[in-house]
Amino acid sequence: MTGHRRIGNDAARALFLDRHGLLGPGPGGGLAGLIAGLGFVQIDSVNTLARAHDHILWARRQSYRPPDLSRALERGAVFEHWTHDAAAIPMDFYPYWRLKFARDRARCDARWPAWRREGYRDRFDAVLDRIAAHGPVTSAEMGDGEDRGSTGWWDWHPSKTALEYLWRAGRLAVARREGFRKVYDLAENVIPAALRADHRPEAEIVDWACAAALDRLGFATSGELAAFWDIVTPAEAKDWVARALAEGRVEPVEIGLAAGGWRRSVAWPGTAPDPDRAHGSRVRILSPFDPALRDRKRAARLFGFDYRIEIFVPEPCRRYGYYVFPVFEGARAIGRIDMKAERAAGCLSVTAFWPEPGVRMGKGRLRRLEAELDRIGRLGGCGSVRFADGWLRGPG
Repeated sequence: MTGHRRIGNDAARALFLDRHGLLGPGPGGGLAGLIAGLGFVQIDSVNTLARAHDHILWARRQSYRPPDLSRALERGAVFEHWTHDAAAIPMDFYPYWRLKFARDRARCDARWPAWRREGYRDRFDAVLDRIAAHGPVTSAEMGDGEDRGSTGWWDWHPSKTALEYLWRAGRLAVARREGFRKVYDLAENVIPAALRADHRPEAEIVDWACAAALDRLGFATSGELAAFWDIVTPAEAKDWVARALAEGRVEPVEIGLAAGGWRRSVAWPGTAPDPDRAHGSRVRILSPFDPALRDRKRAARLFGFDYRIEIFVPEPCRRYGYYVFPVFEGARAIGRIDMKAERAAGCLSVTAFWPEPGVRMGKGRLRRLEAELDRIGRLGGCGSVRFADGWLRGPG
């Protein structure tokens, strides 16, 4: 025996999903409280059913409607920047992003000269002067006469690169989005003055980032703490864990794995799942970008859910559609579903559902899945659900 407290797999799954707002009622405090409870919401343009950010929020609060996040950004309840990807972040967290701004700027300085077209640094002053004189802009309104490029989404013209650099570095902020296009403004026109004047020491930011990540994960390794916000380095998170253990702020735990065995992590002392939420039969269809599943390796360890498109036995082959949705029942992964909003026809088209190995799709479970499809179809603007012939497949 190791002497470390052990949290079995069933309890670990329940604790983890509860911290992610997927068991029982989510955090209170309206939309701002929900986002604060999650920490951030990834913003993504994929719209097979709904935008990823809309799907993530709706899965936790079905009163949510897609315009709500845009309104939260415009009224200053959240700001947009990067974690591991573009995200909506509670405005109160802004002072902690100063370290992110500085580190992103340093990364851009090191990498972008080799990745981007020349000339973007020469556009910094012109971009800032244009916004100061004429107000917020989109990338389409900048760069007259510049080659727009045709080699891909990242082939930006110099003024677009300048806008993105200045946003990543904290000089600009996203005031709103028009469609899915960012509208950039000077940070001082978007971020409250008190938050811009709040300069936290680097050590305080590192402590906050690690502690706030642990709050939202329930248990974690130092690497998982570092990856949560993508603010601190793995070495800083490792040092934080060592200090927190020495001071008794956190305790070592062993987390039960779906395939058997244990994984060492840390948790706040006494952390345990809420027994009232540990069991449930609610079926939820999640976004592939859902924060509970973003770390595919962790999903496989914790849930036994190998959420990949390609199967590598005995050789790579495409088994699933490119954009399939994870399906959970309570704290258990039960399958993945291939579906698409056919908005012109007003229906949600379900192509296939693959149960996870060992999951039996009895009448009760099918009814719960169909009820969730009815609900989620409305999120995608669909009034009905259409099932393809043979949509219920064998185990994945």
